[in-house]
Amino acid sequence: MGYQLDLNTITGLSEQEVAYRLKREGYNELPSSKQGSVLALASEVLQEPIFLLLVACGAIYIFLGEAQDALILLGFVFFIMGITLYQEYKTERALEALRDLSSPRALVIRDGKQKRIAGREVVRGDILVLAEGDRVSADAILLSSTYLTVDESLLTGESIPVRKVAGGRLEMSRPGGDDLPFVYSGTLIVQGQGIAEAKATGIYTEIGKIGKALQTVSPEETLLQKETGQLVKKLAVIAIAICAAIVIIYGLTRDNWLNGFLAGLALAMAILPNEFPVVVTIFLALGAWRISQKHVLARRMPAVETLGSATVLCVDKTGTLTFNQMSVNQLFAENELYELSLHEREELPETFHQIVEFSILASQKDPFDPMEKAFKDLGNHYLAHTEHLHDDWQLIREYPLSPKLLAMSHVWQSPDGLDYIIAAKGAPEAIADLCHFTPEQIQQLSQQINQMASAGLRILGVAKAYFQHTDLPVEQHDFNFQFLGLVGLADPVRPTVKSAIQECYTAGIQVVMITGDYPNTAQNIARQIGLMSTDEVITGSQLDQMDDAELSRRIKTVNIFARVVPEQKLRLVNALKNNGEIVAMTGDGVNDAPALKSAHIGIAMGGRGTDVAREAADLVLLDDDFSSIVAAVKLGRRIFDNLKKAMAYTLAVHVPIAGMSLIPVLFKWPLVLLPIHIAFLHLIIDPACSVVFEAEPPEANVMHRPPRNPKEPLFSQQTLGLALLQGLGILLILLVVFATALYRGQGELDARALTFTTLIIANLSLILTNRSWTQTIWEMLRSPTRGSSPTNLQNTALWWVLGGALVFLAFVLYLPFLQNLFRFSILHPIDLAICLTAGVFSIFWFEQLKILHRRKQAST
Repeated sequence: MGYQLDLNTITGLSEQEVAYRLKREGYNELPSSKQGSVLALASEVLQEPIFLLLVACGAIYIFLGEAQDALILLGFVFFIMGITLYQEYKTERALEALRDLSSPRALVIRDGKQKRIAGREVVRGDILVLAEGDRVSADAILLSSTYLTVDESLLTGESIPVRKVAGGRLEMSRPGGDDLPFVYSGTLIVQGQGIAEAKATGIYTEIGKIGKALQTVSPEETLLQKETGQLVKKLAVIAIAICAAIVIIYGLTRDNWLNGFLAGLALAMAILPNEFPVVVTIFLALGAWRISQKHVLARRMPAVETLGSATVLCVDKTGTLTFNQMSVNQLFAENELYELSLHEREELPETFHQIVEFSILASQKDPFDPMEKAFKDLGNHYLAHTEHLHDDWQLIREYPLSPKLLAMSHVWQSPDGLDYIIAAKGAPEAIADLCHFTPEQIQQLSQQINQMASAGLRILGVAKAYFQHTDLPVEQHDFNFQFLGLVGLADPVRPTVKSAIQECYTAGIQVVMITGDYPNTAQNIARQIGLMSTDEVITGSQLDQMDDAELSRRIKTVNIFARVVPEQKLRLVNALKNNGEIVAMTGDGVNDAPALKSAHIGIAMGGRGTDVAREAADLVLLDDDFSSIVAAVKLGRRIFDNLKKAMAYTLAVHVPIAGMSLIPVLFKWPLVLLPIHIAFLHLIIDPACSVVFEAEPPEANVMHRPPRNPKEPLFSQQTLGLALLQGLGILLILLVVFATALYRGQGELDARALTFTTLIIANLSLILTNRSWTQTIWEMLRSPTRGSSPTNLQNTALWWVLGGALVFLAFVLYLPFLQNLFRFSILHPIDLAICLTAGVFSIFWFEQLKILHRRKQAST
């Protein structure tokens, strides 16, 4: 069994000593396998096709003797590199923050109090409290243990868990072998409990010596990244073929091969949408970081894109819908029911002293479980200075809960007694089983349970027994238990839950409540939170009697599942999946791991959840609050919406750039866009598609529409169609401006300046119109926070990009040095008015389309 140590006698390290050791010895973490240095990031950026093309153009300019053009072009290379490095740095920092959040947690004792911290903050000398499902955060020596077994396969390769026993203060040895007092960082507590003193952290642990870097959050390639990668490859092949054709056509028709190469490279830069893969990576990484600000940790990147398509949320009642802050509300003993809230100022009647006494004896001395805390608080309030509290009794043995019997027993011995005193608590039917109730007694007990459960209480049974022999039995059933009564505990509903559930319903998401409580308790809570269809309930025993076909049919209309054990969650998840639902499932225990893995989105509890559940899940709910899940769903939808807008904008803006690079060559017109112009355009395009659209607040209707189809590609026919129409609209306007200028005899410099300025205005208008596909530019500018959205979502990046673009445009139009480099003439106020009108008019049709679409929706 192991040696028991009273938590009340341990003070642990002081916060001052912890701070000193952290400073001296560093954090409890292993060195990252990937060093995201500035040089490494710069090296990756330099390998991007767009930069290689810019450098190639610069080399040709130098060869032609155009040193100024080459220097300016290379200046753009470094400027764009700076923007890209900033974006990459921001992404890396977001990932680092997520890695910190996702590190295993540790329950430590500091300054005499239990405190849950990130595993990386554990220091040598910390007192660790270990429980089933926890990942050990440091190499440590056990000071106390109860039935403790540990999976050390990470270090030894042996899959069979090993037994651990407390053994005093010895020197650490190598892992492996039973009945040793050593536990090691990274290993998993399979069963039991223990208290240990940390002896080594970070690189000094056994896993640190092996040098294995554990990176929980890694930027894995998602379906979106694969989709965009394939699109870029296809466009790259097209770009190379067209560019080769342009070089040959230009060289043969104009007998100027170097300018032909410049025209070909400019077209390659115009066609190749190198922003696509970068945008997806940035959106998903920053999306995961934004979700973490809502107290939800995304451990796997695909979960960010899947969130927006969730159709069913399956949630635990305790701690997620409620606070998990239990208080005893009713006591039932000797056929009497006593409601504590009605007698707050009165002493507890003698009839109920024994049930309180044995509920405390059946709990841990220094409890962490909310129910056991409630028992202890009740005893301290009513039984202080009585013979019913036993701080001097010794715990001899503990019989833990098991899947077969949902009850636990503690065997005690008083200092002067020879007999063992046994206290048991657990599910009322399990306690009735221990007390060998007759069918008539069980029926009477069920009536009382239903009466208490209808008040929304969680019910536990309590029993006692005495034993005189020296050899304790193997099973709890071998004791002769006497039934003491029932305890009804109240757990208040979180105030944010009701509105969050209503938001789910407006968003077309079904909410299913799964609980181990009685049906009446579950229905009472369901009515409090506004759950739909509260009349029908399926219990765990009924679930066992159903075949898969019947369950798939019933689960379409039933939203409450009561008396469910964790193993049955997997069946519920699979039934929902068979019905075509996209399932999000919450869980906290070791037994919840299969259901969490099977669900499309597994959500582990960060506050009370085990590390096993956290590792099996896609998301970790850091505050265990249901409303945080709904906030994450809203963010997931926002991320996908904004990503689609960014991609549509990127595709649309490349159409006129490519068109104005290709058409003048085919018609033997002067070249409109040189490499320097396209480099300038990338100063707007790159931050616009990756920063401006990422920071956009959600659409007003984001939670008033059904979940999206997860099979819907990012580039759906609608998205592609709109993007191409937007691009072609701008291209048509640019061709009219350029052809008109040439037809009027304004000359090449005038025509280029007019066309380029119109393109910049159209580009900025394209950014503004794609911020929302439902609201017009005017509505967006008038109400940048979308009505009900918080003011901190105002998009400051937008104004930096718009302002910066206009300032740069003024520089290249009116500073003689830059004007000469860009091959422009001076534009007069009437020219600027023409450019402004033409640029805005190029997207005017899309603004009208929004209004018509909204009117059509309103009429239906």
